[in-house]
Amino acid sequence: MSVELRKHIEEIVPLNNKEFEIINSHFKSKSLKKHQYLIQEDEAVKNIYFVVKGLLKATYTDINGKEYIIQFAMENWWISDFQAFYNNVKSITNISCLENVELLSIAKENLDQICSESHKMEHFFRVKNSSGYVALQQRILSLLTTSPKERFEQFTKQYPQLLQRVSKTIIAAYLGISRETLSRLSGKL
Repeated sequence: MSVELRKHIEEIVPLNNKEFEIINSHFKSKSLKKHQYLIQEDEAVKNIYFVVKGLLKATYTDINGKEYIIQFAMENWWISDFQAFYNNVKSITNISCLENVELLSIAKENLDQICSESHKMEHFFRVKNSSGYVALQQRILSLLTTSPKERFEQFTKQYPQLLQRVSKTIIAAYLGISRETLSRLSGKL
C-alpha cells in the first residue's frame, strides 16, 4: 500500500480504506536508476506515473538534435508523455531519471475503470489534469513573454527545492537560456 499515493489523493478527495484498496490495486510499482529512461521517443505509452521518490525530466529533441526540457517531475507529481498516453500514439518525448526513482504506474484501461467506477477518482483526475493544463499554459506564456531574469526568478520561487537537486546546465535548458546567462543571473540573487 502506498501511503504517499493515498495522502496525495486525499489532498483532493477523502477515501475510506476499502476505496483506497480498490484504487491501489490498479497501480504497479516500478523502480529505475539514475540515467535510465522511463519512456523513449517512438514508444507506445501505456501508463502514467506517480512519483513516490526521486526526480525525472521530460525532454523533446528537435530534428537538429537540440534537446528541450518540457518538465520535471519529483515526489507527488505525475509524469508521462500525455499526448501518447491519451491519444494512443507513439511518444514524442524522452523521460529520464535525474535520480533513482520509485514510481507507481497505472495503465489507461485501469485509469478509465477507476474513473468510471468512482466519482471521487474521476474528480481527482479532473482536478489534476486541469492543474497540469494551467501549469503548462503558464510555462508557455512565461517562455513567450518574460525575460530570462524573470523566468529564473519565477523558477526559484515556484521550485526552490529543484535548485538543490538539478544542475545549473539542466535548469538553464529548462528556462531556455545559456548556462552562462544562468550563472550571471544566479550570482545576482
